[in-house]
Amino acid sequence: MIYSSKLKPVERKLRNMWINFGPQHPAAHGVLRLILELDGETVVRADPHIGFLHRATEKLMEYKHYNQSLPYMDRLDYVSTLSNEQAFCLSVEKLLNIEAPPRAKAVRVMCNELCRIANHMLNVSGTILDAGGITPFFWMCEEREKLYEMFERLCGARVHCAYFRPGGLSQDIPIGFMDDIHELCSKLRERYDETEEIATTNRLYYARCSGIGLVTAHDAISLGFTGPMLRASGVKYDIRINAPYDGYEMYDFDGVIGSFGDCYDRYLLRYEEMRQSLRIIDQVINTIPDGEYKTDDAKICLPPRKEMKISMESLIHHFKLCTEGYPVPPGATYTAVECPKGEFGLYLVSDGTSIPYRCYLRPCSYTHLLGLSVLSKNLMLADIAVLIASIDVVFGDVDR
Repeated sequence: MIYSSKLKPVERKLRNMWINFGPQHPAAHGVLRLILELDGETVVRADPHIGFLHRATEKLMEYKHYNQSLPYMDRLDYVSTLSNEQAFCLSVEKLLNIEAPPRAKAVRVMCNELCRIANHMLNVSGTILDAGGITPFFWMCEEREKLYEMFERLCGARVHCAYFRPGGLSQDIPIGFMDDIHELCSKLRERYDETEEIATTNRLYYARCSGIGLVTAHDAISLGFTGPMLRASGVKYDIRINAPYDGYEMYDFDGVIGSFGDCYDRYLLRYEEMRQSLRIIDQVINTIPDGEYKTDDAKICLPPRKEMKISMESLIHHFKLCTEGYPVPPGATYTAVECPKGEFGLYLVSDGTSIPYRCYLRPCSYTHLLGLSVLSKNLMLADIAVLIASIDVVFGDVDR
C-alpha cells in the first residue's frame, strides 16, 4: 500500500522457537521428551513429557502374591535396585507384624549403602560427562563393575538382584565377602580423591555447574523435593536420621547438607554422601552380628534347599509359598526409605489375602522432574544437559 508516495513499513513479528530435547538426545538420560521454548539460546519454557517407559507396575503387583511382586522393585530404579527392595520388604513386614533378624538388618544396610555408592558414582561421573569431561566416567564405570561383581556373589544377579525378602534375606552372605568389601571400599576412597582432583577444582567444570538450576530451601520444599535435591538447598532431612529403619540408628554418620542449591552443590553433596556410605559400611563390617539371616516363621520364609530334601513338611511349605504365597492381615501402610535419589515410598493395602489389594509407589525422581520446568527458566540451552544430569532421574520409577 502506498502512503504519502512511500511504502508503509512492514511490521515483522518474531516468534520463539520450539524444539524437542529428547527422547533420542543422549543428554536426556533415558526416554525424557523435553519440549523447550527458546528465545535465541535462552530457555523461556520447558515442558517435560513422560510416560514412554510405562509398564503398569502397580497394577501388575495387584495380581501377584507378595514374593512374586518383589522383582518388580528392581525394575523401577534399576540403578539402585536393593534400596527399592528394602522399601517393599519393610512395608510387608509392617503388615505381617514381623521383624528381620539383626544380621539381616546389618546386611540390608550394607547393601543399601553399596547401592547408594553405585548410584552416586554413575550420577557424578555422568554430570562431568555432560559438562564435557570424559575421563572420570571411565574410572567410575570400572569401580561400579566391581560393585556389580559383589552383587553377583551375593545372589547370582548383577543388576536385578531380588536378594531381600520379607522377613530377611534370600540367602546368607558368602564366605570371605566382608573382607573383599573392605578391600574394595579402601580402594574406592583413593579413586574418589583422584576424580575430585581432576574435576572438582577444574575451573571449566565449575563454570558449567555453578549457579545452574538454583533452588531455594522454600522452593525445594514446595516442589516436593527429597534426598540430595532437598539437602543441597540446606534442608536437613534424611529419613535414615529422622525416621531410622533397619537399625540405622546404630551407626554413626553425618547428614550432608548443601548451601546454595545449584548443580555444583548437588555434585559436592553426592561426593560427600559416598564417603559417609563408606563410613557406614566400615561400621557394618566391624559390628555385623552372627545368627539367622531370615525370620524363623516357616509360613513366611522359604525353607533351605538341603532341608527340603529330608523333610516332607519343608517341601510342603515350599510348595505352598511358591504357589499360593502367604496371607497378610488386613491393613494399610505407607513405608518410606532414603533411596540414593530421594524418598521412595510404598503405599500398600492388604485385604487379608496373599495378593495386595492396592499398591501405590511414590517414586524419587518424579517430583524432581516436574521441578525441571521451574529450574530451567532463563538458562542457556547448553545448561539443560547439566541440569538434567544433576537432578539424577531414572525413568523406570518415573513412568512405572
